[in-house]
Amino acid sequence: MRQGVEKSDTLIVPVKRANKAGVSAAERVEGSGAKTRNAELQSTVRTQGRVSVSQAQGRIREAITRDKQEKQTALLHHMTVDAMREAFFNLKRNSAPGVDRMTWDEYAHGVEVRLADLHGRVHAQTYRALPSRRKFIPKPDGRLRPLGIAALEDKIVQAALVLILTPVYEAEFLGFSYGFRPGRSQHNALDALAYGIARRKVNWILDADISSFFDTVNHDWLIKFVEHRIGDKRVIRLIRKWLKAGVLEEGLEIATTQGTPQGAVISPLLANIYLHYVFDLWALRWRKRQSHGDMIVVRYADDTVLGFEHREDAELFLQELHSRLAQFGLSLHPGKTRLIEFGKTAIDDRNQRGEGKPETFDFLGFTHYCARKKDGTGFKLGRKTQAKRKRVKLKAIKDTLRKHMHATIDEQGRWLATVLRGYFAYFAVPTNSTSLSAFRQQVKERWLRVLRRRSQQRHLTWDGVQKFVDRHLPVPRVLHPWPEQRFHVMHSS
Repeated sequence: MRQGVEKSDTLIVPVKRANKAGVSAAERVEGSGAKTRNAELQSTVRTQGRVSVSQAQGRIREAITRDKQEKQTALLHHMTVDAMREAFFNLKRNSAPGVDRMTWDEYAHGVEVRLADLHGRVHAQTYRALPSRRKFIPKPDGRLRPLGIAALEDKIVQAALVLILTPVYEAEFLGFSYGFRPGRSQHNALDALAYGIARRKVNWILDADISSFFDTVNHDWLIKFVEHRIGDKRVIRLIRKWLKAGVLEEGLEIATTQGTPQGAVISPLLANIYLHYVFDLWALRWRKRQSHGDMIVVRYADDTVLGFEHREDAELFLQELHSRLAQFGLSLHPGKTRLIEFGKTAIDDRNQRGEGKPETFDFLGFTHYCARKKDGTGFKLGRKTQAKRKRVKLKAIKDTLRKHMHATIDEQGRWLATVLRGYFAYFAVPTNSTSLSAFRQQVKERWLRVLRRRSQQRHLTWDGVQKFVDRHLPVPRVLHPWPEQRFHVMHSS
């Protein structure tokens, strides 16, 4: 997931200075004038560079507006030092280093000289992409997800190219594509889905899951898709370099013949390009030509949910989707792709047939379920935190508390408050209040257990810990509007 906007799990314990620690002579004499002047100069250069990048993006948009079908044949000259600087400062500063072992802070020393050299190598076509360093992180289901950590200069060039290509593809991508696009968030995708289920004739939901999408993208097809809009061979050559750079795992360099590394800066854009041609355009055409009733589509990266009025349409679409994906080296996950009865009439229809409650489906960290309004009449879409997402978060909290068992209670409380605020910022949607309150209670229980392991706190009671809970842990409240409200604001124009 790439799903969820949550705070770091690192508990930061302030380090106190030794008693009577004096100020060094260097600190007394040097002063801050030079640092202040350097910071002001850097800020001025960044501001000017940002304006330059924005102007370049504007010129690209103007070219596309003049002729939407024309290939963009002169793009690399927009990859200026300004674009690279903007890309560099947009990178996460605490990210793990790649095979070059270069960190953001190290590169920042003499950054202007470094960027000028990198710019020269890119335009002289002597720039070489390094293999990504492979790292495995646990998935909510217990499996491991491979991440490719690129070298810092590869990240810079990729991010600069994304700045240049974004105006091209924002004019191309369809409205139901939400993942990793400017001005579109996970909550926008959730709103669109909720609005479609509530306002359109949706009786069946198809939860389509592509098996190992990022690992199975076909390089040849991807390049062909990019060449539909990009005619600058130098840009194509850069993308080929990144695709063929390989990965380094436990000291062994492994060639890559397919897939795009998860974690690479360029991967989300390349994934959207691939699925735009493989799925989006095809699904739009299918809806216009073959659907006999209402049909909705919401895609966030490789996560897609579709709604249908008629079961026959849904079954035919699923059958043809298998064939469509197979043409481009992709397949649906047999265990995760499901067609379920879901929507405004699902509860009543299933009751009449003597069947149980409608099935649920998961999307972007939320379990969606059919419910009734408070008065017992009318349909209401319910959303609650996905159970496995909650379990993973609670386990991470417990593990971090145990590592910092002997930090002061207030230090632990301040860290927990930060974690909960981040969790609520994503999951505090209408209909999820019960789950949020339960999560806060479960955090309290884990905190008490950790505190009781400390010798001086063995007899700590619920009442004893409650004062710390009240002091530090925020009380959950709904932070997001009802989906229709935000959907109307976004699409009012």
